Amino acid sequence: MGPELISYHLIASLVTIISGLVLFRAKTRLPSMSVLLMGIILLFGLALTAILFPVDGFARVQLLAWGFFLYFPICLLLGICYFWDKNRSLSIGLSVILLVTVAAAVDSFLIEPRWLKVTEVEINSTKLEESLTIALLADIQADAPGEYEKKVLEIVNAQKPDLILLAGDYIQVQNPDEYARETMVLNQIFREGLITPDLGVFAVRGNVDWNIWGDIFLDLDVKTFEETETVDLGPVLLTGVGWLDSEDSSLQIPGGEKYHIVLGHSPNFSLGDIDGDLLLAGHTHGGQIQLPVIGPLLTLSSVPRSWASGLTEIEPHKFLLVSNGIGLERGYAPRMRFLCRPEVVILNLNPHQ
Repeated sequence: MGPELISYHLIASLVTIISGLVLFRAKTRLPSMSVLLMGIILLFGLALTAILFPVDGFARVQLLAWGFFLYFPICLLLGICYFWDKNRSLSIGLSVILLVTVAAAVDSFLIEPRWLKVTEVEINSTKLEESLTIALLADIQADAPGEYEKKVLEIVNAQKPDLILLAGDYIQVQNPDEYARETMVLNQIFREGLITPDLGVFAVRGNVDWNIWGDIFLDLDVKTFEETETVDLGPVLLTGVGWLDSEDSSLQIPGGEKYHIVLGHSPNFSLGDIDGDLLLAGHTHGGQIQLPVIGPLLTLSSVPRSWASGLTEIEPHKFLLVSNGIGLERGYAPRMRFLCRPEVVILNLNPHQ
């Protein structure tokens, strides 16, 4: 997106200059109206520029991020300088908005992307005869696996799970040679840090995984699902959903008498006829950006927005859990998270009390 990004910055700079000129030349007895007019011109101009640019969705989000976290603060700074002697109260108000914007940028780009948390979920069922601890890892999505991924495995090991489930999207790079190289790096990290719990380790494919994704688990005691398949683990049934099947909102999967866990990459499969007790997915990253009340802004899935992050009881005694994931969308997407920390999910399944 090199030429497009340069063009965007040129246009965004022009929009910023125009909005600044509107501010400095405004002839009004209400200074706040000048600021409001400047803000409308700026935000509308930057948003329209990003929307009209011939780039894909993730690149468009990156352009919007540039506009909000670079050009918007520049205009706030212009307003602070202009009103410092004319209207000190307004200038201080703009300073507060600027500080909040900068704080949001620091949090989004420098803090939250690696601010890993452990999310514990408790579920009881009459179908369970014993308690089980399950670790769910989704969307590692690394372009250079290293210390962060090692830390993730240390956290998982500390929980001493009975079962480890991996929900796809392990490496995201553009070049096939680079993908093969990083596959071996992640394989070595798994060799050194991935334990094999009593019920095993199981992995499904994600949408950014290449055909050689199985090499990530080469010579490891990990069962990979290329196609949809159900295995009996003793205390529970586990169905691994193939990547394309996980996108199918009309998918049908039969169940059984045992507690049935269904693991897929995209949560779309949960809209189908799935005879399962616990449906697990990733893919959405929790939106990476969440807002209070609204929730995830972008889910890239067909499920309701309220389903796209966390635990949802979609039917009585039937749960869908969508993880925020471990990593970030790569490529042209902005590498940011806001109110949506990466997570290791620990599920504690217990017999009904």
